[in-house]
Amino acid sequence: MKSFRTEIENPVVEKDIIELEHKIRQFKEGNVDEEKFRSLRLARGVYGQRQQGVQMIRIKLPYGKVTSNQLLRICDVSDEYSTGRLHITTRQDIQIHYVDLERTPELWAQLEKDQVTLREACGNTVRNVTASETAGIDPNEPFDVSPYAQAIFEYFLRNPIGQEMGRKFKVSFSATDADTGLSYMHDLGFIAKIKDGQRGFKVMLGGGLGSQPRHADVLFEFLSTEKIVPMMEGVIRVFDRYGERKSRAKARMKFLIKDIGLEGFRELLQQEQKAIPIQSYPIDFENYPKVTIAEIELPQIAIEDWETFEQWKTTNIVPQRQEGYVAVGIKVLLGDFYTDKARLLAQLVQKYAAGEIRLSLRQNILIPYVKEELLPFFYQELKKLGFAEIGYNKALDITACPGTDTCNLGIASSTGIAEKLEEVIREEYPQYVNNPDVVIKISGCMNACGQHNMAHIGFQGMSVRTKDKLVAPALQVLLGGGNHGNGKGTFADKVVKIPSKRGPEALRLILNDFDSHGNGRKFEDYYATKGEHYFYDFLKHLSNVDNLTPEDFIDWGNSEKYKKEIGIGECAGVIVDLVATLFFESKEKIENAEEALQEEKWAASIYYSYQSMVNSAKALLTAEKTKTNTHSSIIKDFDKLFVQTGKVTFSPIGGMERGLGSFEDMVLQLNKTKPSEEFAKSYLEDAKAVLGQLQEFRKLELEEA
Repeated sequence: MKSFRTEIENPVVEKDIIELEHKIRQFKEGNVDEEKFRSLRLARGVYGQRQQGVQMIRIKLPYGKVTSNQLLRICDVSDEYSTGRLHITTRQDIQIHYVDLERTPELWAQLEKDQVTLREACGNTVRNVTASETAGIDPNEPFDVSPYAQAIFEYFLRNPIGQEMGRKFKVSFSATDADTGLSYMHDLGFIAKIKDGQRGFKVMLGGGLGSQPRHADVLFEFLSTEKIVPMMEGVIRVFDRYGERKSRAKARMKFLIKDIGLEGFRELLQQEQKAIPIQSYPIDFENYPKVTIAEIELPQIAIEDWETFEQWKTTNIVPQRQEGYVAVGIKVLLGDFYTDKARLLAQLVQKYAAGEIRLSLRQNILIPYVKEELLPFFYQELKKLGFAEIGYNKALDITACPGTDTCNLGIASSTGIAEKLEEVIREEYPQYVNNPDVVIKISGCMNACGQHNMAHIGFQGMSVRTKDKLVAPALQVLLGGGNHGNGKGTFADKVVKIPSKRGPEALRLILNDFDSHGNGRKFEDYYATKGEHYFYDFLKHLSNVDNLTPEDFIDWGNSEKYKKEIGIGECAGVIVDLVATLFFESKEKIENAEEALQEEKWAASIYYSYQSMVNSAKALLTAEKTKTNTHSSIIKDFDKLFVQTGKVTFSPIGGMERGLGSFEDMVLQLNKTKPSEEFAKSYLEDAKAVLGQLQEFRKLELEEA
């Protein structure tokens, strides 16, 4: 592998990319543990995929905003390093696939030329900050949430408190009470509010999907905008210390809230206030980049099919609060589009709109700032690109994750069944093409990347086994989910599990029943009236596996017989429990702390020192085969097993000079002392002392073994 160097002007970004290249080389030479390397690359957007030897790259695009230049850059990168296919995710990222690991640093460097990052797109980090795609143009919004989403993204990017949490952390912003950012299913969700003339947010905490969905709690009914950054820092500090780390299945914020309760969490949040370097963080929304709208002579065009054009306008045009403008919605099948068309789209919006697009949570594209008189022209141009299909954000517009196409965790195809269900609606239920009140979502496994368990009609990829022990692809049918607005929502019920090939028939039965008995109600209201058992009764015959045909053993979009293959999931990163590796990480944290100290970043230096001490303690506990589920338990168990028993006695350096009686006292100076140069220096000395003495203890232990 040739050594790679970037031409990036930002030294912080350049260091990141060069470090990735260095670690790849070390990994290839066998000098870095595989699990440790996986954790590092995930935090840099490099994700293993189902196919061996290639990577998926997740491109982090805060709140889905992409400029024309950025889209062109992404196209260049996809053509050079990938296959030319771009996949929009339900978190407003773009993913590209089949990338050679050794070329990822170069790929990243190319993206950064237009300020596009991979950093913290995966791993146990603060993931992409999402927002309503209509932010900034919504007629009902009290203010534009984009500057606030941008501020959260910038503040927590590379911030040490969010680099090695027990699991990922997801944040959303909703422009209005309609809550299209889906606050109730996020770790932190913000809904824009105005109170007494002041800007602020309703704050939701501890929501999530997955196999055990949880509705978020209201942390604040109203929090002024300058408080959201310090509040979120406190939340992350609590999650980092008390959140589960050993068991992936229980390592999300929602399980911490479930265990200690909302009031218990509030108490821990209060305990962290001294450690937070800023108590107020005003966000300069007035200097957020202003929109520049193209001024060009109106092209003369003639619409051939006026009826289709009018229908397109009824389903794909989104009102905009700026007079004279509308937004144009592009329905993107399965979130997949290709660089040849994407380039032309980028050039179109650059020349005739505001030079930007927004990616949506439903895997679509929204073009803001289109002049109303340009709609015939845009329709004609988008039609040439295959981007004028009707049904934007309607029942026809089905959300699906990649499933077994590329994901390690995929159990059954989600994209194949999604295409088939859209075909069923288009051909058999044309009345649903313009229906926004039926939302259909599909995930290939229980992790719910396709958000199936908050849909009106959801499908989850599974498998079924016959009496003869034959395995066929299956779908769990979920019904009755929905977003009610203002932080309230309902999660769908698991109604019945059926062979995948019966998915279309299940959809027909559900829609036929709704058409016959719905009486004008919304689907979620109709479902709530009828209940789970009603739907189970008329769907249960589809669950019979005694009469499967050979076709039932072939999944959608495949030609070969189904074989259940589940790889190792990487969504949450990994946990490394090798003693030597933990000590090595502690040393790296001390180096990071020293570097932050030189840059006068006192709070960052302090947190790196904290991480070093916890890692050092974890190393000895790991050697003793003691559980290391949370930072909090590591600190307490180290005192119990090593300090109180006299196995470890700290030399009087740093914190011990100040009369601190336990390891916990020393480590948790962190949240009892305001960040300062003096404290950062003394706390760093504590961390060095802990590492040195615990490494010496381990060395003697091995010699005596």
